[in-house]
Amino acid sequence: MNENTAIPELEFDPYAPENLLDPYPMHEALREAGPVVKLRPYPSVVACARHEQVHAVLNDHQSFISGAGVGLTNFNLEAPFRPKSLILEADPPLHTQTRAVLSRILSPKTVMQIRATFAAEADALVDRCVAKGEIDGIHDLAQPYPLKVFPDAVGLEADGRENLLLYGDMVFNSMGPRNELLARSTERVAPVTTWIMEHCRREHLRPGGFGDQIYQAADSGEISFEQAPLLVRSFLSAGVDTTINGLGNALYSLAHHPEQYAKLHADLTLARPAFEEALRWESTAQTFFRTAGADTAIAGIQVQKETKVLCFLAAANRDPRKWPEPDRYDIERRPSGHVAMGSGIHGCVGQVIARLEGEVVLTALAKRVKRIDVMGPHTRRLNNTLRALETLPLRLVAA
Repeated sequence: MNENTAIPELEFDPYAPENLLDPYPMHEALREAGPVVKLRPYPSVVACARHEQVHAVLNDHQSFISGAGVGLTNFNLEAPFRPKSLILEADPPLHTQTRAVLSRILSPKTVMQIRATFAAEADALVDRCVAKGEIDGIHDLAQPYPLKVFPDAVGLEADGRENLLLYGDMVFNSMGPRNELLARSTERVAPVTTWIMEHCRREHLRPGGFGDQIYQAADSGEISFEQAPLLVRSFLSAGVDTTINGLGNALYSLAHHPEQYAKLHADLTLARPAFEEALRWESTAQTFFRTAGADTAIAGIQVQKETKVLCFLAAANRDPRKWPEPDRYDIERRPSGHVAMGSGIHGCVGQVIARLEGEVVLTALAKRVKRIDVMGPHTRRLNNTLRALETLPLRLVAA
């Protein structure tokens, strides 16, 4: 293909409520239209929905930068609504410096140290849910668990953590257009923004927690003291909402596939693969953007500098070119290479913690519950970036 090749244009608006509720028909149409497509509602954007191209864009951080924002707005052309994330919205060398600090704090060694605590909290919460019998899978399990264990590990005080939900919802809505979803979430979050930044300060963080360790990196000169609270903010904005939705989507997946849950109940070692497959099958982060840092090409199609590139992570994760029977949830699948947590140097820095949370919760559930019954229709919380459930009525049948 060359620069004269016509890029297929489709009418879809990925942020329209009907496509947020059920994105999969749109994803299939985008994948089948071509490796690169255009969306008429967003004429300055090019989009990729096939796994090969999404993976390639995410792994070429020199051609496709993050510093201009990972949402629809181009921060090279418009001022960001808040100070940019030093990890998500940064490019090397700044990204290399800040990522090194966070990667050390959230290392596999750290996971080993916190595993017993995280598992004990999962056991206790699942015990309470089993005793209750009928639960809302979101409000009784998927939401309270990450809201407890991760802020505990960061060193955040217990009061006011519900503010993290409002803040996370707004941050991920801000990656889409200036639509009603963003307006509503911005209105809700205005009173708590001061609370968030105040609780990123050292005096509000428990000594020795992840947040305090960021300040220790400032003490040693690895980062500046101005950067430290922004890195703590990255933990709080990206480390809770995403995991809540990942757990909620895993519960949804297992509840709607009783034969798969039976496999998990019979073999607890399938807890991690069950969570991983849920990430692929019902991707928490549906989309992320990159920006062409110079004139470049995707699949031989020319892309001009400053063009926003919309990567459909969820569509890539159900690409039949990559996965056999991609629309089937199968916990014995090994979905290596899915892009639910990104890929390349900007892959989710906290993914080892998210995977730990998913594994210990599903293990605790499978030990105590022989069957999960769906007790009524679920409802969704629409977000411009995240696939989120608002309610999930379930009955847990004790083993």
